[in-house]
Amino acid sequence: MVSATDGAGGGDSSRPWQTLSAGFEQARAHEDSLDRLVEWPAQRALLGDVTGLAILDAGCGNGTKIAQLARDGAAASGGVDLSENFITPPPGVELIQGDLSDLAAVPGLAGRRFDQILFLQSFGYAADGVRALQVAREMLTADGYILLTRTQPIRYAIERAEQNGTSLGEEYFATESFAYRHRNWNDQVTLAKRPYTMSDLLNTFSAAGLWIEETVEPRMPADAAERYPHKQAVLNKYLGILIFKLRPVVLPSR
Repeated sequence: MVSATDGAGGGDSSRPWQTLSAGFEQARAHEDSLDRLVEWPAQRALLGDVTGLAILDAGCGNGTKIAQLARDGAAASGGVDLSENFITPPPGVELIQGDLSDLAAVPGLAGRRFDQILFLQSFGYAADGVRALQVAREMLTADGYILLTRTQPIRYAIERAEQNGTSLGEEYFATESFAYRHRNWNDQVTLAKRPYTMSDLLNTFSAAGLWIEETVEPRMPADAAERYPHKQAVLNKYLGILIFKLRPVVLPSR
């Protein structure tokens, strides 16, 4: 069994990701994957027309999503992930093994600028969330933005309340780290995750000098819910993800 504890600043340790990543990609390939049915379609819709844009996927997994964006017209794009379990990238895409906690320190990224920087369910692995976003903010072009997704924090609170025989409120506002296994990815990997609330997320964005331009809570399309009622049941009980479009705060000139 692989286990790990939180990194500095309360992030989920990234050390077991090399073990988890293969299971994640296998689970995402299933036709009833919530990433395929709900998450990626919503993320892709928010990104809009990517023709000619430079995009960085921070925590890109095997690189499938940044490769799709390249096929949609993105240029000079890249992906960073610790696992290095990468697909063969299409022309114009560079996949780099590295830690998303400090993107500017990743070989080949220093001094580069991106129109979009993506943290698609990867932000929790940053050692220090505020620092990771501050570095990413400095790597944006003048009109660039960060697209960040995070699991709805109520989900974890519901699961812990069920496991511990406690209440939703007790677990939602708990501060102690808890053991968590990704049952659909690899149930032999245990993470020590730190709880977070909505206010924690919002305060992290603010401390990093970012403001929220748009927030989306994607839902299962009606036709998909009919085809995969077991997945809709999961969303009905535990909710899903939050997607934030974040832009740098621009202070008025004096």
